[in-house]
Amino acid sequence: MYLFPAIDLRGGQVVRLMKGDYDQQTTYGQDPLAQAKVFEDAGSTWLHVVDLDGAKSGEMIHLEQIRSICQNTKLKVEVGGGIRTTETIDQLLEAGVERVILGTAALQQWEWFEGLMDNPAYHHRVVLGLDARKGKLAVNGWLQTTETTALEIAQKVSDWPLAAIVFTDIATDGTLQGPNAESTHELALATKVPVVASGGVGTLEHLRDLRKLPLQGAIVGRALYEEVFDIHEALVALEG
Repeated sequence: MYLFPAIDLRGGQVVRLMKGDYDQQTTYGQDPLAQAKVFEDAGSTWLHVVDLDGAKSGEMIHLEQIRSICQNTKLKVEVGGGIRTTETIDQLLEAGVERVILGTAALQQWEWFEGLMDNPAYHHRVVLGLDARKGKLAVNGWLQTTETTALEIAQKVSDWPLAAIVFTDIATDGTLQGPNAESTHELALATKVPVVASGGVGTLEHLRDLRKLPLQGAIVGRALYEEVFDIHEALVALEG
């Protein structure tokens, strides 16, 4: 199991949103590369990056900052937010990104998303991002909620050559009150695609609880920035 420390980018800065609300932002740093190196120096092997401006606008905004992280660290980087075209996927992979996360584009352009799986170049390089509010999937930077459930989609792609599914429970994201372990577990059991938990981790015990589930890993953001625990402690709790 892997820890995915998170860097959310908005206006070139490292930020976090409360429950995905763009009006409830906390800024934690001005230098994404410096933050990535902090995680790397502490022993992390993965990094989860979200382009919040891209998620809202539908166009990748922070490609150069992401490229800089890939070129100047040894971290395996996964990126989401604003990835709507094959061209953008290719740009990110060429920049050194290990895998790309498709959420809105996958759900709104399903035939295109499904077609990506016909190309071996994208096998196990694409992650499906399922962001749910009360079980229903949200798109466009979580600004719109659909009638489709995360469970339905996870079952539908069960045999696809995806790298992972990142499952975020929006109600817990940024709260530190604990992940939605029940829904995450249910999703992991419903699909053969590895699942990464996201949202709500606020204690080392939360990570130890997630470690008991059949998951690929967990994404942690705010708890690290607010020094509830340090990244070394998180790595030990989740990865052992």
